[in-house]
Amino acid sequence: MSRRIAVVGAGMAAARLAQQLAAHAGPTETTLYGAEPHAPYNRALLADALAGRFRADALALPTGDAKVRTGTEVVAVDVRGRALTLADGSRETYDDLVLATGAEPVLPPLPGLADVKQAEGVHTLRSLADCATLARHADNATRAVVIGGGVLGVGTAWALAARGLPVDLLHRGPYLVERQLDSLAGAALRTALAGLGVTVHLGEHAPALDGGSGVTLTSGRRLDADLVVLTCGVRPRTGLARAAGLPVRRGVLVDDTLACAPHTYALGDCAEHRAAPYALATTAWEQADVLAARLSGADPEARYTGSRPLTRLTAGPVEYAAFGACYDAAEEGADVLRIGDATRGAYKKLVLRGDRIVGAVLVGDLATAGTLTRACLSGRPVGPDPLSLLTVPPSARVREESRP
Repeated sequence: MSRRIAVVGAGMAAARLAQQLAAHAGPTETTLYGAEPHAPYNRALLADALAGRFRADALALPTGDAKVRTGTEVVAVDVRGRALTLADGSRETYDDLVLATGAEPVLPPLPGLADVKQAEGVHTLRSLADCATLARHADNATRAVVIGGGVLGVGTAWALAARGLPVDLLHRGPYLVERQLDSLAGAALRTALAGLGVTVHLGEHAPALDGGSGVTLTSGRRLDADLVVLTCGVRPRTGLARAAGLPVRRGVLVDDTLACAPHTYALGDCAEHRAAPYALATTAWEQADVLAARLSGADPEARYTGSRPLTRLTAGPVEYAAFGACYDAAEEGADVLRIGDATRGAYKKLVLRGDRIVGAVLVGDLATAGTLTRACLSGRPVGPDPLSLLTVPPSARVREESRP
């Protein structure tokens, strides 16, 4: 008989799991329960949709042969009884449960901001509904402020600038995207954004929002704006798991089988594996691949032992990729190669230990990103001329390596 797999959440991690379960063609029957009215979509492309590069329906993700129940919120989990309670009061039973509840936006500790919907002109960007609302308001706005200079903040600032708005981007850190980039890459990113009409304010945050008319900074300066977007990070959505008595620290605690209890698993943004929750799509996909192999019977011994950090943003002319140990603190005892062009906002860095790549950053030119990623993940030696990995296009390198 088919095993009934219930997946709470219908985001990117859930879609990948459903697709991989179908690919393995095991004896499984998968149902995705999503609170949003939309079928699974690529949340990483929301900034592109905001900029007008993609229609909402172009973000749809495949889900194999899974049954997708949109607009269906799960309000309680009975782990022992293997049953879900839905918002309409009905109950659904299952054989295996997967929590893929994702993450929710972090709101800064500002007066009166317990709920972003209560603040005039203030938005987050986490769903297609957020994107549609923000796009409508942007069409009637005159100036925007984005608070938070991480991956989402940079993408959102670019998207609003692409819609013709002057944008101020506030970031408390010393440089943009400091969790994935180094200081020189952050500076190159700032230069690229400046060319698009985005003014970056580092070491700043807004302790007060001025009723839809602007923000006041810690320095006392005031920025006029009739549109404010909060991109201050995300936190794992764990309310269901906590209420069900499952182990929760920051995220839902899982082992190398991605289990948090018998017949109960978690993956993606809501999961915490080996004390470090990840908010990266590549990590969610790797976890989904492992869990699909286990649940389908294709590889019952499959294990998830962690992921290497990998981030990539392509937002019009603003693009970067970073993977592995590429931040400043990782350079101790390593060989570092850098190429920079400050006038164009381009920067490349390769971090080597011995003859192995352990990290890389590319800003403004991603032509070699795929080659570098494969070299890092495979652990193969880089050869006598590692600088060529930053300067020679992959197609030229293939032709060169094929010569006798």
